Amino acid sequence: MNHFQDLYRYRELIDAHLEEELPELDSKSRTLLEAMRYTLGAKGKRIRPFLLLLTCESAGGDVKEAVPYACAVEFIHAYSLIHDDLPAMDDDDLRRGEPTNHKVFGEGMAILAGDGLLSAAFEVFHKDYLIYLDRPEQLKRRIRAGAEIAKGCGCRGMVAGQASDLEAEGLVVSPDLLDYIHLGKTAALIRAAICAGAYLGGADEPDIRHFSDYGENLGLAFQIADDILDVTAETEVLGKTAGKDEKAHKATYPSVHGLEAARERLLELTTRAADAVERTSVNDGYKDQFTDLARALAHREH
Repeated sequence: MNHFQDLYRYRELIDAHLEEELPELDSKSRTLLEAMRYTLGAKGKRIRPFLLLLTCESAGGDVKEAVPYACAVEFIHAYSLIHDDLPAMDDDDLRRGEPTNHKVFGEGMAILAGDGLLSAAFEVFHKDYLIYLDRPEQLKRRIRAGAEIAKGCGCRGMVAGQASDLEAEGLVVSPDLLDYIHLGKTAALIRAAICAGAYLGGADEPDIRHFSDYGENLGLAFQIADDILDVTAETEVLGKTAGKDEKAHKATYPSVHGLEAARERLLELTTRAADAVERTSVNDGYKDQFTDLARALAHREH
């Protein structure tokens, strides 16, 4: 039985709360808010917040209490897309089939929109912490969730991966460095979202370790699938410029290992993700959902 379709209720919950979690801005900052909303409101997969809510619920937590953290993760992801598309980074004119943020608002405002979304994420965390000041166990879970997300998006995670990705352009890259780049720039935030959901749901330490393994394997598989699609899919299907990685001399799995080896690694990582979640103590229904999601992401067409 495929449970993947059942999980769209999480996406609906996230989309319903994204706007209300944004900070209230002065009318003089109207353009900044419009630029932030432009990327945040685009129809994306919502995979990272989606995974946070699924993990929280599977561990016995209340999904509604985890919504602020799910929205904050999506803020961070949106910021990373804005900055990633800039001419100084991956230099793309299309994202999700629409003009990228800097093509609409200009480079300076796009940079500030990304900065605004990143800082808004941490404002969301701290606003939630304040609610639980007199409930230390609940507060501890939230602080640990916030710390995981901070690490995943920062200079020990996504930013480090992006920096190495920039430095590797045009160079002959070793398999170890390629893994380091992709574990940072893509897998780190996916893993962080899953671990944050586990903390919010009250998972024990062994389960958190297994969820972490699931997230790392899933995140790396997600990036390899992206690398493959950049070679095999059309721009109209991808919603972003196809073949861009090769033109920019990016280090990717097909460029380093070849297309068939990349597909084999994708299958291997998807299997390892399923094995990791199988070791958790969550019930079989949730295990099936995690496994179905990993397989669906591995075989997606965009």
